[in-house]
Amino acid sequence: MPIVDDKGAIGIGTLIIFIAMIMVAGIAASVIIQTMNTLEQQALETGQQTLRDVSSGLRVSHVNGYYNGTTLSQLAIFIRTTAGSDQIDLTNTFIRLSDTNYEVILNYTSNVFNNGVTNGLFGTLNSSLLTSTTYGLMVVTDIDGSCTFDSPIINDEDMVVLLINSTQCFSGISTRTKVFGNVVPQFGISGVISFTTPSTYIHTIIELQP
Repeated sequence: MPIVDDKGAIGIGTLIIFIAMIMVAGIAASVIIQTMNTLEQQALETGQQTLRDVSSGLRVSHVNGYYNGTTLSQLAIFIRTTAGSDQIDLTNTFIRLSDTNYEVILNYTSNVFNNGVTNGLFGTLNSSLLTSTTYGLMVVTDIDGSCTFDSPIINDEDMVVLLINSTQCFSGISTRTKVFGNVVPQFGISGVISFTTPSTYIHTIIELQP
């Protein structure tokens, strides 16, 4: 019987297996590198988002109310950006407000806007155009002219007033009423609204939150 020399076949088979292992290892290494790059990019984006969330935002400077002889029919919320904040687009900013009994969510409407307080705090805007889901805007300070009716963007040193028709929201706000809420930007820190109305209303314009 002839003797078959299969060493060559075994060597070729081993080489094929070795090459296959190298290819698998290469593919695995490529997948690992791609995954690491993806994770690194996600970590970078998360870090940037976190930094923006903690370094940007809004603060409520003060809140005034308008007494119409019966209840507080309007609220004026003065807001600024926090120190070092990125610019804030108020079209993506909403107000959450409660008088303990009811809660409303208010979004900006460009129909009630004025580039200045031209006729007094509660006489400049037509509050009758506001509903229980909208707030208006008056510009107090806007150095770079970035806050317009269709693009109300505020940044460092700007101050604006957000006007609320509290008659539409709560049928007016009576004395000794706890009111609380937030001015919530798209990203960053929310401005805090928190005050209790006085036991009597004497003046037409009442400072509610210093």
